[in-house]
Parts: sequence; structure tokens; C-alpha cells
Amino acid sequence: MKVTQEKLPASQVGLDIEIPADTTKKSYDRVISQYKRSLNIPGFRKGKVPTQVLLNRVGAERIKAAVLEEMIQNSIEQAIQQESIDALGNYGLKDSFEELVDRFNPGQVLSFSATVDVPPEAKVSNYSGLSITAEEIAYDPTKVDEYLEERRSEEADLVPVEGRPCEAGDTVTADYTGVLVKDGTPEAEPFEGGSAEDFQIELTEGRFIAGFVESIIGMEAGETKTFPVTFPEEYGREELAGQDAQFTIVLKEIKAKELPELDDDFAKAVSEFDTLAELRASLEEQRQEDAKAATKNNIAEAIRKEIVDCIEVELPKTLVDREIEMMLTQTAMQLQQYGIDVRQVYNEQNLPQIRERSRPEAETKLLQDLALREVAKLESIEVSEAEVNERVAEVKTQLKDDQDIDPDRLQEYVRDDLMTQKTIDWLQEHATIELVPEGTLTKNEEAEATEEAEAVEAADATVDVTAE
Repeated sequence: MKVTQEKLPASQVGLDIEIPADTTKKSYDRVISQYKRSLNIPGFRKGKVPTQVLLNRVGAERIKAAVLEEMIQNSIEQAIQQESIDALGNYGLKDSFEELVDRFNPGQVLSFSATVDVPPEAKVSNYSGLSITAEEIAYDPTKVDEYLEERRSEEADLVPVEGRPCEAGDTVTADYTGVLVKDGTPEAEPFEGGSAEDFQIELTEGRFIAGFVESIIGMEAGETKTFPVTFPEEYGREELAGQDAQFTIVLKEIKAKELPELDDDFAKAVSEFDTLAELRASLEEQRQEDAKAATKNNIAEAIRKEIVDCIEVELPKTLVDREIEMMLTQTAMQLQQYGIDVRQVYNEQNLPQIRERSRPEAETKLLQDLALREVAKLESIEVSEAEVNERVAEVKTQLKDDQDIDPDRLQEYVRDDLMTQKTIDWLQEHATIELVPEGTLTKNEEAEATEEAEAVEAADATVDVTAE
């Protein structure tokens, strides 16, 4: 088989393939034999059907199409192997399949052209000495006090109170009934799950539907109250989302939290430490490490954003499509962990739009990964087997015992992750980094987005006026 290859734009290789006459004849005869053995034609035994009868029954064009499909697939695979091409995915035909069917004659040479995607050739430059701006996450001592107060609240005893209305933070026992409101008229029967008896409700803002807790605060034990609420548009139960409702609640009992003393006994109850001082010191150290790690992540993310400007490459569509599918798969797995039905999020109607919306993010991630890979090659950054094995052991300790993990894929993932981290560390060492207070860049991005939106609106208004 004669093959001529040509380098094309967009990380593609063109293949001009010539299939010999004897191959086209053998392929045709083989498909004819397969049809003869598989078809039931009255008056003939399987395998004994005359070729002309078969052609009349099945159709000459249909058989030629079946032969051609098999020959093209086999010849492209053979060409890729023969020419040692590192192909990424499916092939594309320069001519339409229908045109090839018309040109195909068994026993004659068949020539056709195809394209295959190959790994892109990337070139990076000006990557050393990047100017990076990232947000610094400062250690906040108040976070330790907030954590300790949260734990005190969790360890608190509920004590009945009398002589006052319920307040925010109290826990009340109540009966309630909820009905939907249609055109301003409450329905007679409560909706499913809309009623309960002796239900404990902690009066914390945001714990229930907006307005529910707020309407209870101020009630006294024995009091009955009816109030309206509206279910949010993003409510978990589709039949209630966005609906108006009315709740009637009978408050039976009010309990307040009695917090434990913040002392050594408390520290022993909630941690492995014997004293409150030891617990606090450990929390402070952990929060400081968390702040450093968050800052490091911000720097790494800023480097990933900047490195995109240092790469020249044409991304093949196959590679982008694969990245999109990986992103959607990861999102689907996360949704399943939250108990969300993936089929409601990804369906035939919205999946094409979701794929297209994901394309820019997929392209950016590919550019970042390719750039980091090229930097690692140029700077001879390597990961040792000892480092990989050590990290693999750490990852395995974090996995569940029943998780089925492919050891080879885990090794590959860990190696890539370590290489990426080492490369980012190298870029950080050779970069000029400006750390700004937390929230600075976020505010700037929001301001830029607002200015851009206002500019677009102004441009649209100008066009409208001109049109008039």
C-alpha cells in the first residue's frame, strides 16, 4: 500500500493512500461471501446464493459502501502504523463517503485522502522572569475563636426557657403545616412533606426557606402563627421551586443553648489535647499553614494564567473534545456525590450547549498543561521514582478500602501532578511576584467586567441610534 503524508495546520497530518487493485478485489469478495453466509434468501441455501441475486436483493451500492468502510478503516490504521504516526483520534476524509463509493470499483486501484490529528508541536518562550500578581491569604486569629465557638455550640446542652419569646439561636419544638398558594388562595391540603409534628427547628438564618425562621422568631410557647413564604427557583424539589406557600406553625417549646465553659475539660472533650492552650496552639498553627497553602495556590493559579501567553501551538479538535468530555465526566461524578440526578443536568437538549460553553475553559487548560510540559522539558525538570512511590503511598491512605484503583493510572496521575508542581515551583523561583491583599484582584476583575459590559451596552446604543 502506497502512503504519502503531509504536515497540515491545526496539528493534523494529511495522508494520501493508494489501495492496490488486488486488495480492493479481495475485500469486495470477502464482504460478498459474508453476505451470502448470513442472508436468508428463499430458494437458496446459505452460502450458495448467486452473486447477481445477492446484488439485486441487497443493492450493489450498499455492498460497495460496506466494503469501502472496512477498507478505509483498515488502510488508515495500516498507514498510521506504517508511517509511525502518533495519531490522537478518529480520521477525517477529504472527499465525501458518497463520492468514494461512486469512484470505487472492485479490482481497481482506489486512491483517497484522509487527515488525522496528531499531538501538537508547542513552542514556549519568555517564561523565565514572569511578572505575577496574586492575592495573599493572611492568617486571621479570629478564625480560631470562631472555630472554638462553633464547637462550643455543637457541645451545648438544650435547656427549656420560659417567660420570653424565642430568639435567634434558640431551638424550638413545633407542629407546622404548609400549603401551596394558587392565585392568592391557599390550597386545602398540605403538599407532600409540608407538615410535621413535634419538629425541632434551630432558629438559624438560612437553615430553611427564606422567611421561615425569621417569621418564627418572636413567637412565644403556645402561640399559633400563619405566614407566607416563597420557595426559591433553585429549590431541590422541582414541583415546589418558585411556588408561593403558606405555613401555619404551633410553637410548643423553646430551648436555649447552655454553652460549656471554654477550659481544659472542653479541650479534652473535643480533641486529643489535655489543655485549652495546647488546642489553641494547634489550631493557630493549622490556620497559619492553611493561609500559606492558600497563598501558594493563588500564586500557582496566577502562574498558570500567565504561562498561556508564553506558548505558541495549534490545538487539534480531538484533543479539545477529549478535555471537554473529561471535564463533563468530573462534573457528573461530583453531582452524583451530592445526590443530584445527572440526567437532569446533562440531557440531549442542553448537552451540545454545555459542551460549547466548556470549550474555552478546556482550551485554556490544555494550553496551560502543554506550556508547563514544554518548560519541564527545556529545563530538564524530572520526577524520581522514589518521589512517585512516596506520593502514591500517601494517596492510597486517603482512598476508601473498597475503591477500585488502576495502579498504572494512579502512577501516571501522580507523576504528572508532581511534574506540574515542580515546574510551577521552578517558574515561581524565577518570577517576580507581587502579593496583594485578599479580595483585591477579585474586585478588579468585577470592575473590569462591569466596565466591559457598560462599553458593550454603549456600543449597542450607538448602533441603535445610527440605525434610526
